[in-house]
Amino acid sequence: MVKNTAIFTLLQNFISQEEINGILAEFQFKDTARKCDVPTLLNYLVGAAIFEWKSLRYASDVATEKGLKSVDYSTLSKRLGELNYLIVERIIGRLNRSTRRSLKLEKELLAIDSTTMTVGKNRLPWALYHGERSGIKLHVSFTNNTGMPLQIVETTGLKHDGPVGVELENKRFILVADRAYFSMDKVDRYVKTKQGFVIRLKGNIQLNRKKSLKRATVEGSNIVADFTCTLGSAQKQTKERHRVIEFTDYEGAIVRVVTNLREGMAEEIAGMYKERWAIESFFRWIKQNLNVPVLFGTTKNAVFNQLFAALIAYVLLKFLHTEGHKKNNCKRLSFAGFTRQLLCATLSIEWRIGIKEILAFHGELTQINTG
Repeated sequence: MVKNTAIFTLLQNFISQEEINGILAEFQFKDTARKCDVPTLLNYLVGAAIFEWKSLRYASDVATEKGLKSVDYSTLSKRLGELNYLIVERIIGRLNRSTRRSLKLEKELLAIDSTTMTVGKNRLPWALYHGERSGIKLHVSFTNNTGMPLQIVETTGLKHDGPVGVELENKRFILVADRAYFSMDKVDRYVKTKQGFVIRLKGNIQLNRKKSLKRATVEGSNIVADFTCTLGSAQKQTKERHRVIEFTDYEGAIVRVVTNLREGMAEEIAGMYKERWAIESFFRWIKQNLNVPVLFGTTKNAVFNQLFAALIAYVLLKFLHTEGHKKNNCKRLSFAGFTRQLLCATLSIEWRIGIKEILAFHGELTQINTG
């Protein structure tokens, strides 16, 4: 099967040539056609359904534009009549099982961003930043599903985000990042390595040879455009075509993101980018609630030890908050509300009992693992 077009690649991924051969053998169907074998015919039928080709003659005329090999319409008609429809029915059943397995393993979002903490330059002379300020920076990958940091890289404030972001990449997740993490070489590499991503485009990036993507009308949608293109100028341009989605934010400003997720609806991709608020809320929370603006020492060891200890505190609090909500009797609390009540010793009796059970259970696990 061809690999040029996303939908046909997806079909190939879910049902291989070997699986099709097995189904054909089961029905004792000998696929002797060279020009229009069963996989080719299947691609034509799928293409006809998706792209609304009005006839086999029309399909034969336009299919090569979609990456399919050329087949005369009379051959398509003949093969369509010869192929036992039960074979296609069986293929549908196999495809359904494959897609269900895939959906269960749907990749989570991994937000990547950094936060900078500044003080007077005399406090941290080893971390000069701008003007009269010194600064240290934490580069973080943050899993939206758990609400916790996955990986942290510490630098001085002048370190650029883009190069450090490479250390935070993880193909188990879909990366979601702001403009600082965009580069043309990077998005081309992500396509080749199959690293899922949704990254905001810089405003000065040139978009070339746009091709609009067909999309269903969604009432109330904030999507302005959905197309593929190459990125950059004549001097420096991406080798791959990339999907770009333009949408409006809550203030009405246009936001442009680039992605290699070809199958998702434009609204879903825009929603993924908007979920970056989670890591921004995380940064805001640790700065406001974990005393990090007040540095207890001025050496590199002292500063980063304090910051990492603050992050450990966050992880422990978040763990208790998440696990507590799994208890049936614990009333739902916001993370801020839970933390405030925990620290002020005003949690309800149900929450206090739940926390004791959590601590006891994980204490037993620790004894088992270390015993």
